[in-house]
Amino acid sequence: MNIFRLLGDVSHVVAIIILFLKIWKSKSCSGISGKSQVLFALVFTTRYLDLFTSFISVYNTVMKVVFLALAYATVYLIYLRFRSSYNSESDSFRVEFLLVPVAGLSFLENYAFSPLEILWTFSIYLESVAILPQLFMITKTGEAESITTHYLFFLGLYRALYLANWVWRYHTEGFFDQIAVVSGVVQTIFYCDFFYLYFTKVLRGSGKMTLPMPV
Repeated sequence: MNIFRLLGDVSHVVAIIILFLKIWKSKSCSGISGKSQVLFALVFTTRYLDLFTSFISVYNTVMKVVFLALAYATVYLIYLRFRSSYNSESDSFRVEFLLVPVAGLSFLENYAFSPLEILWTFSIYLESVAILPQLFMITKTGEAESITTHYLFFLGLYRALYLANWVWRYHTEGFFDQIAVVSGVVQTIFYCDFFYLYFTKVLRGSGKMTLPMPV
């Protein structure tokens, strides 16, 4: 454990809580991609199956339970509790274009050809692209509420901090996880344009972040 990983975990939790509270308090999931949230729930489910087979630390176990609980609670709010406010027409990203390649790659590129290892690898690859339905939805509608952009900012910050964590571990421990690092870099790249718009528009006090509409 180092400061970068700790801050990364905190940023991740803050992002999910921001989204959950936004939906709960407004009683609306408008502007939120349910597909991205389902993908994230799938990420946590396939990654944390070792919750039943191994114990690393109390911190590790608690964080796994928190992520799983919040992910499924968010999916519940979107698809059941406040389903009437969910805009399925705007949330039209074809997730099969993500799931099929990710599943295939997890069988081809992994550290051990075992069920748990393949599922863990699948979760790493899937996490790198799970945000795409949300980014696609924002691009399609042309704008995003500030609270939604705060969620995306902390989610992107979590990935950036984890990159710093991997650099730190490489220099201090000689540890290098190629699958996690490459996937993390890919995911962080997806946030680059968003970060620019976030700092130049949202933090200047605009209620919503306006994006160019797709042609």
